Amino acid sequence: MQDPAIIWQPVLGIVFFLGVAVLFSADRRAIPWRVVGTGLVLQFLLAALVLHVPWVRAAVELVGMLFVQLLGFTSEGTRFLFGSLLDEQSHGMIFALSVLPSIVFFSAFSAALYYLGILQVIVRGMAWVFAKTMRLSGPETLSASANVFLGQTEAPLLIRPWLAGMTKSEILCVMIGGMATVAGAVMIAYISLLGGGDPAQQLVFATHLLTKSVITVPAALMIAKILLPQTEPVDTSLHLAEESNGVNLLDAICRGTTDGVKLAVNVGAMLLVFTALVALVNHVLEGWIGEATGLNALVAEWSGGVFDGISLDFLLGLLFAPVAWLMGISSDAVMVSGALLGERTVLNEFVSFVKLGELKATGAFADPRNLMILTYALAGFANIVSIGVQIGGIGALAPSQRETLARFGWRALLGASLACFMTGAVAGIVG
Repeated sequence: MQDPAIIWQPVLGIVFFLGVAVLFSADRRAIPWRVVGTGLVLQFLLAALVLHVPWVRAAVELVGMLFVQLLGFTSEGTRFLFGSLLDEQSHGMIFALSVLPSIVFFSAFSAALYYLGILQVIVRGMAWVFAKTMRLSGPETLSASANVFLGQTEAPLLIRPWLAGMTKSEILCVMIGGMATVAGAVMIAYISLLGGGDPAQQLVFATHLLTKSVITVPAALMIAKILLPQTEPVDTSLHLAEESNGVNLLDAICRGTTDGVKLAVNVGAMLLVFTALVALVNHVLEGWIGEATGLNALVAEWSGGVFDGISLDFLLGLLFAPVAWLMGISSDAVMVSGALLGERTVLNEFVSFVKLGELKATGAFADPRNLMILTYALAGFANIVSIGVQIGGIGALAPSQRETLARFGWRALLGASLACFMTGAVAGIVG
């Protein structure tokens, strides 16, 4: 546990984040406070078990070792294709040849686990725990639990037959769960970015990211029920849809590989475009406005050299610095942390993680606690782009819900962001 002197900061943050959720609730009188209380207890209990109970941590680290080994297996395939290029140390080469191939391989591996029925057993077991303790519907807890391993448009496939008949509260829950948690293929990329080529560091971040993904499930369910309380009867059964992902194991692996390639290309393209757009905006802000008005010198002096001038990072840092502080980030790192949180929300989670990996490598985060909190808070799909992804992806599975998905887009982004911030605060208290 953390020093009591610094615990009050994230405790205040949890109260604030819950207060924001209550403020934007569609029906404050119907808020199920038992669900809220259970969700909070589950978050702290699960985090404490993983981080402080040796045998539980050992079990999670065992799963983390699987992710680390998968990274090693991926590098063998990458080395076969690209040879000595894999040994190049430039950042772009590392990302293109280490991070993106890991997404492809894990997507194929997940498809194999799904075909064999292993993934369904794990998801059903997790959903049973959350459904029974929080007394929520089967479909929404199944989807939220599946998001620990699958993406925000893949997890709803497991509840496809129920999507069209789900209540508005359940649909919002599916949306928030998808945005707040971490898909396995993306998680393995984060492990590579933060752990680099050091297996010990990879295991540390694999453990944290697995813990983050699991404890975010009750947070997402809890926040969803505050924002839009459930007032209609719901289906409490835990039946997974019988979705086939191939005629045999080989076909499933091939389909998973194809899906992984699409995801990897999408990630690479998004990073290319958003990095270029950030450079464009910064050129206008710093090169034109900052120089002409003298703001660059003022920003550099005020930030103690952390920022060279007025930039998108600086503006997002100002906006999200209070959020970073409320999660437990130390005062000397709130501006940089706020910038990362802002970029995740406005741009893309990969942009933030790439920069977080760079900052870690340069030793910018002297306090490892700050790095841990940010790892929990940044991991997820809580960004503006995800609104369109969910409207298109989930809307294709249940066309009758497309209007509801579009109407709830911003509310879902708010809920997912709050769930991620709460998870960061819990890590700040328990870690």
